Amino acid sequence: MASPAPDLDAWFAGPLGDILVEQERAIVGEALECAFGLHCVQVGRWGISDTFLARSRTRRAALVAGQPAPGVALVAEPAALALQSDSVDVMLLPHTLEFAPDPHEVLREAARVLTGEGELVVLGFEPLGAWALRSAFARGGCPPGLMRTIPATRLADWLKLVGFEVALPARYLYAPPLASRFAARARGFLERAGIRAWPRFSGAYLLHARKRVHSVTPVRLRKRLRTAVIGGLAEPAARRVS
Repeated sequence: MASPAPDLDAWFAGPLGDILVEQERAIVGEALECAFGLHCVQVGRWGISDTFLARSRTRRAALVAGQPAPGVALVAEPAALALQSDSVDVMLLPHTLEFAPDPHEVLREAARVLTGEGELVVLGFEPLGAWALRSAFARGGCPPGLMRTIPATRLADWLKLVGFEVALPARYLYAPPLASRFAARARGFLERAGIRAWPRFSGAYLLHARKRVHSVTPVRLRKRLRTAVIGGLAEPAARRVS
């Protein structure tokens, strides 16, 4: 089951969860500014259901998760999405790969579901960043249930192997994961200084990728597949998870 730990919701309600979501909402909003189309899908819960989807510029947006929860439109595993191929214009993976048993399968499924020129936005923690180091020593992880961290450079290589063009990572979380009053005062300075002075040593990153279109794909076939889900985003497919 590729679902975060049950106490993750409680962690998001705490000070560190609030710090993380505040920065990630801003950086994802910037990434979605020019991401248009019919359908945007977030795969994996992360904070409240509309943390990121509210910033989507597509006509429809939906949350897919491995378990029923408020705001979840479709229950399916990230590695076996009950969505048609070539049916989604924008997909968000907010740390989804770090909780999934097999992140490679999740990426292959994303490549299957996205349309040609479809956009993929992935959030991840850097293994040598302060947040990943705290998670390694915190009981249960930080955030709870974190299974792994993946370097931005390695994830970019994985994405290229499954057919994506990948932009340079947008980095954030230069301040340590501390919620004290002193840390709160220093956080803004550390974030600004980190971007200028030590950009590679961020705690997390955002990768923005685009699915490549192969010239051998027949145009009429692509049009037929694209319009197959106009009546509903979560149209059943053979790979539906029971």
